[in-house]
Amino acid sequence: MSTTTTNQDLKNEIVNSFRAAQFGEANEHREKAILQLEKSGLPDQKHEEYRFAPITKAIEKNFTWKNQISSFTLDSISDFLIPDLEANVLVFINGSFSKSFSKIISPESQVKVKTLHEAFQSEKPVTDTYFDKLVNSETDGYAALNTAFWQDGMFIHVPENTIVEKPFLILHIHDSNQGQVIAHTRILAIVEKNSTLNLIEKFDSIGSNPVFNTITEEFEIKEHAQFEYCKIQNDNGNSYQVANTSIRQSGSSQVNTFTLTLSGQLVRNNFGIVIDGEHCESHFHGLYLLNNNTLADNHTVVDHRKPNSFSNEMYKGVMDNNSKGVFNGKIFVRPHAQKTNAFQSNRNILLTDTATINTKPQLEIWADDVKCSHGCTSGQLDEEALFYLQSRGIPKQKAKAMLLYAFAAEVFAPIKSEVLRTHIDHLVSERLHQIF
Repeated sequence: MSTTTTNQDLKNEIVNSFRAAQFGEANEHREKAILQLEKSGLPDQKHEEYRFAPITKAIEKNFTWKNQISSFTLDSISDFLIPDLEANVLVFINGSFSKSFSKIISPESQVKVKTLHEAFQSEKPVTDTYFDKLVNSETDGYAALNTAFWQDGMFIHVPENTIVEKPFLILHIHDSNQGQVIAHTRILAIVEKNSTLNLIEKFDSIGSNPVFNTITEEFEIKEHAQFEYCKIQNDNGNSYQVANTSIRQSGSSQVNTFTLTLSGQLVRNNFGIVIDGEHCESHFHGLYLLNNNTLADNHTVVDHRKPNSFSNEMYKGVMDNNSKGVFNGKIFVRPHAQKTNAFQSNRNILLTDTATINTKPQLEIWADDVKCSHGCTSGQLDEEALFYLQSRGIPKQKAKAMLLYAFAAEVFAPIKSEVLRTHIDHLVSERLHQIF
């Protein structure tokens, strides 16, 4: 356990660790990020965007920056794979890419895949154009932390007029059996014009020691491209994660995203999309099923910058025991983004008196010819629906599980892959079985 007691002490530890380390790539970006971090520090609960997510306080209490465990005890990843999913598999263990556990089955003609270290050597014009362009390290201390310290990452590039037939499954496995783990990873993906990519990220942890993980993802989706992205967060109870996911869409592209959060001590998802073209279509779905003392904080920003586009955002949460959910969703419609259709919904069910939810949907509109709406609800299970099921002979506990399943299933129903949808269905059913 760390003896660190203040944000200033933690900041000094981080800066000193950076100065003592050696990095091979992106040093200009790293140096800029650490200077920003040295200036601003990590956000605490006085920071409006992190007022409900005391992750900096948790890091001060549970981690020492000088002991980062990279070794692991795994000899197989079979327990972490998605059953029956035929996919390209990229594996990170404690933040480092594992070539031996990974496999690429798509041909090079469909997709170019390299570690980010390799890409900085052989794909420099592309990395110079897209790396660190979507994530704002100046306004978010954890984005700056990741930019300064990322230890490994992946570069995925889909050429024009190409359908990547097999999805990508990126496994982030954290093995804390031998001590605490601090890991920072990075993903950069570019989907060129008229191309298609499906990407799944899955987070798992083993071991009893604490894990702190930051991940930054930048996705560039070009004209008429299609991108489907799914994130599954199912870490153990000692994990702390901050994920920054940024997407930019060009004209007539389609994006579908889904985030499932089940476990972890504290999970913070910063999700931002810039809709920077006409006739874009964007769907964002999130589901958080929380129990014990888990805190899941979802912050989303949808930025409409061009006219004639559509976005639909739906996040749902179920909180049990002492768990806490947070949803802060912002939609911006810029002055030139006329004919925008943008919708946002956040619905929550609290199963106990000690579970909590803080929700804040927001619209900021500078255009006058738009259709926009937002809304949120928080409450308990529908007593009339529960009574109806019981009157038909269904036991109370099973009736509750049925209602919660129906509530959750609406979120993951749009997932196109039947194998992935079945897997998520199993995870959701398993969680509801734990509740009842």
